[in-house]
Amino acid sequence: LRVSVVVFLCATAFTLSGARFAQTTPPATTDALPPQTQEVPVPAGVADLDAIVVSGRYAGPGLWKVRSGERTLWILGTQNPLPRRMEWDSTNVERRIGESQEVLMPPTVDVDAGVGFFRGLTLLPSLLKARRNPDGKMLSEVVPAEEYARWSILKQRYIGGDRGIEEWRPVFAALELYGKAIARSGMTQDPVVSDAVRKAAKRAKVKITTPTVKIKIANAKATLREFSAEALNDQDCFSRTLDRIETDLGTMAGRANAWAEGDVETLRNLPYRNQFTACNEALTSNGIARKQGMQDIQARVENEWVSAAEKALRENTTTFAVLPISQVLQPDGLLQKLLAKGYMVE
Repeated sequence: LRVSVVVFLCATAFTLSGARFAQTTPPATTDALPPQTQEVPVPAGVADLDAIVVSGRYAGPGLWKVRSGERTLWILGTQNPLPRRMEWDSTNVERRIGESQEVLMPPTVDVDAGVGFFRGLTLLPSLLKARRNPDGKMLSEVVPAEEYARWSILKQRYIGGDRGIEEWRPVFAALELYGKAIARSGMTQDPVVSDAVRKAAKRAKVKITTPTVKIKIANAKATLREFSAEALNDQDCFSRTLDRIETDLGTMAGRANAWAEGDVETLRNLPYRNQFTACNEALTSNGIARKQGMQDIQARVENEWVSAAEKALRENTTTFAVLPISQVLQPDGLLQKLLAKGYMVE
């Protein structure tokens, strides 16, 4: 899972009130409208991406089925990013949700700093400072020259002349660049599918469960001050993010298209590169993160979801769940953890 520790730290650098984070079944019928295409702009000096993102109405992939006796857990694998102009046909999913007693959402990390909204506003200057490099250093001073040259090319293409970002720590600068590149490539990181599932569950009055790992921050102001002064080991995150933007946008577009069209075989075969592991490591292996109990957050989140899934399989006749499709397809994903526990998976 991309346990959105990255998202939560990038957005607020230890957010004040909390953050929400990631076959044998034939693919579902896509019922697509005639597709249109959008060409992805290519930065100077970057390999031709040859990525075309579909638009139209698509149903996405079929569902995976986990069984324990007569009890069933249906799993929808979601893809991020997705084609921005795609309309998701959720008819089949809504039917399954209506037949279920519970909907299991992707796991989340809930950070509680004990700060109310108005008091939280007073910490905004500290939040902005925490995003910057310690000692007022510029990005060009904290990353190798060859990495900064790569950054400059991509930044010019996807961000432009913004000078403020040059003060940011490498991890935050890289992930901002990644988001801009995704948007410019005809894709979106918005949780389109998860939002639609949640709305369908509410309409059908089906219980919604979000497996949650809670982290309590005792003193937000002191934590921000300490984080602002601490160096991060985020060079690997920076480099891997640049790699992915330079070489993997075409593959990401291919995965987005394959998800929309229900082409699971293509999703299996396209390489899945993920810089977020390195970025999570940069943000959770430093001293302040360890002090806040975040060093093993990935394992804790995965265990929380598996426990919730097993509880649902014990208590419900039918449960509907949402997971990133990487967790469904990869050999070390959460679906494989259920398979290893003896559940039947189709």
